[in-house]
Amino acid sequence: MKKTIIILLLFSTLLLFSLTYKEERGKTNQANTINEQIDILLEQMSLKEKIGQMLIIYETHNTVDENVTKLMQNLQPGGIILNRDNITTYHQTKEYIEHLQSESQIPLIISVDQEGGTVQRLQLLKDIKPTFIPNMKQIGKTNNQTLAYQTGQILAKEAETLGINVLYAPVCDIVTDTENTAIGTRSFGATPELVSDMCTALANGIESTGLIATYKHFPGHGSTTTDSHQALPTVNKNMEELTNWDFIPFKKAIQNNAKIIMVGHIALPNITNDLTPASLSRTIITDILKKELNYHGLVITDALNMKALTSNYTEEEIYTKAVEAGVDLLLMPKNPDLAIEVISKNISEERINESVRKILTFKYSYLTKATVTNMGNLNNSSYEQVLNQIPT
Repeated sequence: MKKTIIILLLFSTLLLFSLTYKEERGKTNQANTINEQIDILLEQMSLKEKIGQMLIIYETHNTVDENVTKLMQNLQPGGIILNRDNITTYHQTKEYIEHLQSESQIPLIISVDQEGGTVQRLQLLKDIKPTFIPNMKQIGKTNNQTLAYQTGQILAKEAETLGINVLYAPVCDIVTDTENTAIGTRSFGATPELVSDMCTALANGIESTGLIATYKHFPGHGSTTTDSHQALPTVNKNMEELTNWDFIPFKKAIQNNAKIIMVGHIALPNITNDLTPASLSRTIITDILKKELNYHGLVITDALNMKALTSNYTEEEIYTKAVEAGVDLLLMPKNPDLAIEVISKNISEERINESVRKILTFKYSYLTKATVTNMGNLNNSSYEQVLNQIPT
């Protein structure tokens, strides 16, 4: 009981500091204060609670019942990803998200795949349909960064009405193979310059609303025809080719203060000397993304239940290798309880603390528990002025 009271007091203090920190983020003394509070919080958290913060889970309910409450209390996850099982009517989905947030002492990452085109999970709403956003290839044809920015705003404003705070967009892959159906029209186009400019603009539009963009799929999924949902794609590029092509959108994202980058399940044998997927590779994540490209934000995996991983590795190997590689957030672990057990057994607490510190700093800098209730942002007629500029 004493520990719970201490943690709740610390959470309240952190939230108060985070509001001030967001208003005047540039002040060093405030940054130091939030870091000091997180140091104290880390000392109070159990190892299981820390590892829970590294998990973005999925589950099959659309209301918060006793089973969901027990799940949240047991795992205390860092966040959830919404899927077709969770998205029903507008009000039921919104209430579901609000209830999940109320079950968590630390603000949850509430995330969704909402890119436009073929990937718009919120189109699953059964009553009030969000605006349909054309695919990124169509927007890329305009080479209009203002249009991309405004599209990002629409995506975020509509998601925000439900209480979502993280979008898995934009797609930074440069599609150079016409047979690439895994990414295809999800990409802005076929040149690094176009994709870089449009991705940054879309992300800035998303983040102008207060939501957070996720740049994906590092190191680049555009030059392979294999879908990592079904098998492991292989990219046979060398470092020079990657640097001068696939890395360019991610370099610009990092310069643009990218807060989350998603790593794909893509093998690069000419870089790693084997078929280790990028999402499990220390060479790709720590040596290249973090050190060479100087990225300091959160690293999240693509979904861990995809066959590119599950056909080649055990669950224990997936969770262990991902964290050893430098991943901070594990997206959609098949068995979250096993993930916690495996990480606690195989990974040092020092390494866990490294990721959890980053996660908590991110949350208390950018996320709040508040849910926007302005339904006027959903399918607003003013969006037509933007979307009518996109060629069909």
